[in-house]
Amino acid sequence: MRCYSCAKLSFSIICKECRESIFVPNTSTREIGTLDVISFYKYKTVEPLLLTKHKPEGYRIYKALADMILKPFMEEFVENDIGDVYIIGVDEYVKSGYSHVAILTESMKTKTSKPLHSSLLAENRVNYSGKDLQFRLTNPRNFRYTGKKDIDAILVDDIITTGITLQEAHKVLSNNGVNVLFALTLADVDE
Repeated sequence: MRCYSCAKLSFSIICKECRESIFVPNTSTREIGTLDVISFYKYKTVEPLLLTKHKPEGYRIYKALADMILKPFMEEFVENDIGDVYIIGVDEYVKSGYSHVAILTESMKTKTSKPLHSSLLAENRVNYSGKDLQFRLTNPRNFRYTGKKDIDAILVDDIITTGITLQEAHKVLSNNGVNVLFALTLADVDE
């Protein structure tokens, strides 16, 4: 196979050279209301990769990003023996044969961190891509949470733009007895 980024022959969809030069994480934290959102890349750095999320190659690309970034993050996080923590993906609907957010949450599974797949789903399936803040505010996702209550959790999504989706998800989880420790995203659109 060839590296998706540089087209050199590679055993992985993202070759070692690209991982070590182009896709080095640049971690940042943004506060959205009372929620800290940790992002690993600026959106422009990984935009071509993230835009594959509903294409067949997107599965392999999201899996590679999850294994490169989220898996090691979670392994280091649980070393502090904080007890059980649950991983909740934002809107893990299946599209094109897989859920790109579920790939991210599944990579974070350890002995003490457990994904709660498809437990936070939007009842309003409107597409926010390219829409302004006013559109997002007048068309909320209307999340429904069906997972465990009275737990500690980490909220996961692929991209943060305005933060409206994560804010709404955080509110729904809090109203259901979920203590959201923080949120993780692969990329932050905020420049």
